[in-house]
Amino acid sequence: MTTHVEDATIADAEELTRIVRTSSAYDGHYRVMVAGLGIDADYLAEHLVRVARDGDGRPLGFHTVIVPGRGAEGEGELDYMFVDDAAQGRGLGRLLIADACRQARARGLRRLHVVSHPPSEGFYLSVGARRVGTVPPAGEITWSRPHLAFEL
Repeated sequence: MTTHVEDATIADAEELTRIVRTSSAYDGHYRVMVAGLGIDADYLAEHLVRVARDGDGRPLGFHTVIVPGRGAEGEGELDYMFVDDAAQGRGLGRLLIADACRQARARGLRRLHVVSHPPSEGFYLSVGARRVGTVPPAGEITWSRPHLAFEL
């Protein structure tokens, strides 16, 4: 089936929230990071949310680019980046990262920051990000997280 990436709509909100909250990447002590997260109408109105769909239009994964984001003028942030567990291993993560970088460049950004889930750092490095620092523990997040960036 053909996969394509397009802007998310309010009709996607419930399914995108499910993808986040059920991600096996956040099993165990990491679950606290996603337990209260979700996509709603306000979030969709404020941020660029793009969804990868299969040929039948079902959401398989998504990303969010926040403008402005972490850092200086001309820099954004990749906030959400999730692929449904059932769709893992099909190259959707790479497809979504390429789209996020394209969308960020089209908005005049020169850098896209990522505060990574620790087990996902290797993926981001494999698709061109570089480590620029570490975000210390805060609140319910009791572990440090890699701070990465894509140079656009």
